[in-house]
Amino acid sequence: MSLRVGTSGWNYPSGPGKWNGIFYPGTRSKRAGTDQFDELRFYAEHFDTVEVNSTFYGQPRAEVTRGWVERTPAAFGFSLKLYQKFTHPKMFKETALKRAPGAAGSLLDLLAQVTQSDIDEFRAGIDPMASAGKLGALLAQFPASFRNTEATREYLAQVLRAFQDYPVAVELRHRSWSDAIGDTLAMLNEFNAAWVQIDEPKFRFSIRQNYLPNIKSFYYMRLHGRNAAQWWRHEHRDDRYNYLYSAAELREFSDTVGAANELVKKSYLYTNNHFSAKSVVNAVMLKAQLGQPIEGEYPPELVDRYPEVRDLVTVSSSPPPALRPLRLLS
Repeated sequence: MSLRVGTSGWNYPSGPGKWNGIFYPGTRSKRAGTDQFDELRFYAEHFDTVEVNSTFYGQPRAEVTRGWVERTPAAFGFSLKLYQKFTHPKMFKETALKRAPGAAGSLLDLLAQVTQSDIDEFRAGIDPMASAGKLGALLAQFPASFRNTEATREYLAQVLRAFQDYPVAVELRHRSWSDAIGDTLAMLNEFNAAWVQIDEPKFRFSIRQNYLPNIKSFYYMRLHGRNAAQWWRHEHRDDRYNYLYSAAELREFSDTVGAANELVKKSYLYTNNHFSAKSVVNAVMLKAQLGQPIEGEYPPELVDRYPEVRDLVTVSSSPPPALRPLRLLS
């Protein structure tokens, strides 16, 4: 399909918003071997794309991405977040400091500088996916503190130049970028990069967008939820994504993406409100509104918790996948 709908991430095994016992079986074998449950394979029975979060926290490794390719259908596609060193240098330094508490600030600043080696490592890590034709887009997600200045514009151009032979989607959150919409579009268009259209709680400095595609090659939208109360203050980092869109709220986005898809070659729509598999539920609802087939069987636990999809999905009546033998591919 030229329009793909999926979730941001597929692996949420712990924490208050875990998927185990809702989308995935709650009790699973811990032994390695033929009876281990494969989350990605199960996910790919229901959706034809996923946005990978793990590449934000660590450089992708070819042996891992090759395994993802082998465990998913031929038509499945992956979009991947750029490693945090490319978009969140402050976060990268904080992580490095936790690993080496005595590290000097000057050393951390040096380590946080992006090198050609970093770029080559990322490219090598995703090569199996790109070679197999399963790479959707690279997501360059910048923090809300990334403001539009001469220095940040130059840095953004460097990132886009480093990955210009891939489809790149850029998520900007600070209002200064939309206040200078002409300049922002000119830069993104120069590199044929898609401006990510986002839905999230709006604050004084939040970006403003019109949801229109800026290039013809592809369109990229992400729905983060609207949990304003816990967006900045929360006990667990997943709490901010504890939000379930109503069918009426989703209609705005299904209509928008459907119209945008008529103007571009490909479109990607990802739900990032992943708390307790709410992103799965909303992705199903969006597919239904877009007239796409709802594939795979869904656990009764998910339908019982979210009756919004009861009339949209096929409920599984077979034993949980954890009880069925499964041979994992490396």
